[in-house]
Amino acid sequence: MNQERRLKNSLYRIRGFIALVPSVIRWKHVFMLVAVLAGLLFWFCLPAELFQAPYSTVILDRNGELIGASIAADEQWRFPPREELPGKFVEAVTLYEDRHFFRHPGVDLLAVGRAALDNFRSHRIVSGASTLTMQVIRLSRNGRSRTFWEKFKEMILAIRLELSCTKEEILALYAAHAPFGGNVVGLEAASWRYFARRPNQLTWAESAMLAVLPNSPSLVFPGKSRDRLLVKRNRLLDKLERYNVIDSLTCSLSKAEPLPPAPHPLPMLAPHLLNRIQQERGTAFEETNRMDPREAATRYRFVTSLDKTLQRRVNEIVLRHHRQLAGNGIHNAAALVLDVDTRQALAYVGNIPDLSDRNHGNHVDVITAHRSTGSILKPLLYAAMLDSGEMLPKELVPDIPTRIGSFMPQNFTRTYQGAVSANRALARSMNIPAVRMLHTYGVDRFYTLLKDMGMTSLHRPASGYGLALILGGAEGTLWDITGIYAGLARTVNRFFQDEPGPTSSYGRPRYLLSADPDPNNSTGPLPGPGAAWSTLEAMLEVSRPDVEGAWRNFTSSQRIAWKTGTSYGLRDGWAVGVTPRYAVGVWVGNADGEGRPGLTGISTAAPILFEIFGLLDHAGWFEIPESEMTEIEVCAHSGHRAGPYCEETIQMYVPLAGLGTRKCPYCRLVQCDASLEWRVHGSCERIGTVRQVKWFVLPTALEWFYRRNHSDYRSLPPYRSDCLESVSGGGTASLSLIYPRKNGEIYVPVELDGARGKTVFEAAHRNPDFLIYWHLDEAFLGTTRNIHQIALDPEPGLHTLTLVDENGERLEQTFRVLSKEDKN
Repeated sequence: MNQERRLKNSLYRIRGFIALVPSVIRWKHVFMLVAVLAGLLFWFCLPAELFQAPYSTVILDRNGELIGASIAADEQWRFPPREELPGKFVEAVTLYEDRHFFRHPGVDLLAVGRAALDNFRSHRIVSGASTLTMQVIRLSRNGRSRTFWEKFKEMILAIRLELSCTKEEILALYAAHAPFGGNVVGLEAASWRYFARRPNQLTWAESAMLAVLPNSPSLVFPGKSRDRLLVKRNRLLDKLERYNVIDSLTCSLSKAEPLPPAPHPLPMLAPHLLNRIQQERGTAFEETNRMDPREAATRYRFVTSLDKTLQRRVNEIVLRHHRQLAGNGIHNAAALVLDVDTRQALAYVGNIPDLSDRNHGNHVDVITAHRSTGSILKPLLYAAMLDSGEMLPKELVPDIPTRIGSFMPQNFTRTYQGAVSANRALARSMNIPAVRMLHTYGVDRFYTLLKDMGMTSLHRPASGYGLALILGGAEGTLWDITGIYAGLARTVNRFFQDEPGPTSSYGRPRYLLSADPDPNNSTGPLPGPGAAWSTLEAMLEVSRPDVEGAWRNFTSSQRIAWKTGTSYGLRDGWAVGVTPRYAVGVWVGNADGEGRPGLTGISTAAPILFEIFGLLDHAGWFEIPESEMTEIEVCAHSGHRAGPYCEETIQMYVPLAGLGTRKCPYCRLVQCDASLEWRVHGSCERIGTVRQVKWFVLPTALEWFYRRNHSDYRSLPPYRSDCLESVSGGGTASLSLIYPRKNGEIYVPVELDGARGKTVFEAAHRNPDFLIYWHLDEAFLGTTRNIHQIALDPEPGLHTLTLVDENGERLEQTFRVLSKEDKN
C-alpha cells in the first residue's frame, strides 16, 4: 500500500511540472531552439576531410613537366588536386554537366523541377538534376545507394560545400576525383594517360572528350562503345559552337580529330628519384589522405630541380652504354648531374632506366647506395694538405715499396716511380703516394674532414678504416661524393660572388626546386678557394679514356676537372667531373657487388661521364682566386719551395699556406773535380781545382726507381779512389758482397718438414753505420744497418743482386740458384 501511494504522488508531481512548462517557455523559443540546432547540424554536416581516397605521388621537373608518378594505394591513377584548371575543360564540362554552375548555390532548382517533370512523364528516372557541386558530394560518398533520401542529403551537403569553397575550388575537386575510365581518376591523370600531355595543352576536341567521359567512363575502352563516345563528344562540340564558345571552323576541325588509341604509359623518366621521394617524404603505401586538398597537393606533388630534356638524354646515354657493358656481365650504372652554384640535381639516373628487368637489381637506387670509393677521395686529401700548408702542388712524394705496420699498398700498375710530384700522383691515381700522404696528414683528421664536407656514410670510427680509407676502405654514395666535388667548385665560384657567409660551400645536394640548402655543420676548417682551385687544376691532367681519337678533340673543346676510382676486386667504377657550372658523377658496376674483369672507372664510367658533359653548356674555366694565393719560387726538380742550392726554379701560384712549407731538402752543394766525374774534397784535391756544383740528389731508395723513369736524372758521382779513404775510414772499396760470390751458384735448402728454406745473403761496408739498400732483380727487398744480412729464397735460375749505400755507391752481382734437378 505504501508503495502504491508513493507512485501516485510521483505521477501527480510530474503532471504538475508539465502543466507549468507552457507558462515558462513560449512556443517561439522552441522554434528558435530547433532552428539553432538545425543550423548547427547543417553547418557541421560536411566532413572535415571530404575525400579520403589515396593519391598518386607525382614528380615534376623544374618547368612543371611530368617526369614520373606512382599508382595510388588503391591501384588507381589519381593525381592530387590542382587549384587551376584549363579554360577549355572548364567551358566544356560546365556546359555539358551544369550550365548554371556559376550562378546557383549548389542546387539548381530549375533543373530539379525539369528533371522531376521528365521523370514523371517517362515513368522512370531519366535525369538526376545533379549539379557539379552535388557530383562532388556524390564522389566523396562513394558507394552510397542511389535513393531519393541520398539525393536529398547530397543537395544539403552541396549547399553547405558552396559556403566553404569557391566555385573554382569545387571544380578542382571534381576534376581531381571524377572517374575517366579503367583505373584512371581525375583530369590530370586522364590527360596524361589518353593524350600524353598536360591538361592545359589539350585541344577543344580532347577537352570535350574528357568532359563527357565521367558521365560514362566505360566508353573509353577501345572496341567498346567508342562510337557512342565520339557522338557524345561531337554533340558537346556542337553545343559549344551554339553557345558561341568556339567558332564553326574550330568546331569542324575539332570534330575531325580522332579519339585516342589505347592509353599511353605515364612518363617514368626518374623512377628511382620517385621512390626516394616516397620513402623520404612519407608518401609510400599510405591508405588514406586525411588532409585538405591543398595540403594533399603539396604533399603528393613535388616540383623537382630536374630538367626533363636533360634527364631523358642522360637516361639514353646510360642505357646505351649499359647494352655494351652487359656483354661483360656489368649490369648496373648510375649518373647524377648537379648545378654547382645551387647544388640542385639536374639529372638523376639512379640505375638502368629499364625497370622491367628484375634479375639484375635495376630497381636499386645506386645514387644513395653505399659503395666502395676506390680512389675517388684522393683529390680531397690533396686539397686538405694544400690548404693546411703541408704540401705544395708539385712537391715530390715517395713512390717506393712501402710497408706501414701490416699494411703494404700497391699501385694499380704494380710498378714504382721512386718519387713523383703530388699533382702527377693525383692525375695518375697512384696508391702508394696517396697512402704516404694520408700517413703524414693523419687518418683522424681526414676522417673528420670528410664528414665536414658532407660524407654521411662513415659509420665506423677512423681507426676502423685506417690508411685504407684513401684506397676504397670506406663506402660512399654517389650523392655525397658528387656533392663534395661540387663543393670544391662552388668554393672557387663563391669567392668571386658578393654573397655573405664563408666562401667554403660544402653541403649535400638537393633534388627539390624549393628545398632550402642544408646548413654546413662543419666542426673544422674546410679547403678554401686557393686549395680548391689548385686541386681542380691538378685534376685537369688526368688522362682521358684512350678509346677513340675523338677524346682528344673533346679535350681541346672543354676543360673538365675529373677523377676516376676503381674498388678492390673490380666491383665499382667511379668517375666524377667538375666545371664552373656543373658537377657530374657516374658509377658503374653490379648492384649485387659482383666484380668483373675490366670494370675500372677509366674504362666504364669515364666514357659515360664525358658523353654527359657533351650535353651541357661549356662553362669556361675557374678564375684564379689571387688574394687567396701567392706566387713563389719553386724548385723545378723537387717541387718544394726553392732553397739556396736549387739550380733551376720556376714561379708558381700556391695557396697562402704554402709559404710555410719547408725548403727543398734534395738540392745540395757538391764538391767535384773539374770533369764532374768524381766527388772530391780538400783533403785529396787542390782547393783551386775543386768545383762547387748544385746537385739534385734523391735518397737512395727513391733514386733507385726514379732514375729508371727519368733519363735526365744525374746520379751523384762517386768519390775518387784517393778521396774515398778519408771519407770511409780507409780501404779501396766501401761496399762488398760476402755471399754469394760473383757468378756463383747456390742451392736453397729444404727444411726438415719438407718446406723450402732460405739462404742468408751477407754484405760488408767500410762504415757499418751506413744503410745498405738491397734489390733482387730490380725489386726492392729492404735495408740493413750494422749487420748486413738478409734471408732470401729466390726461385731457381739466374738472378741479379744490387746493393746501394747512402752515398750512392753501387754493387751489382749475378748468381744462379740451382734447382733440385741441377743438384742431382
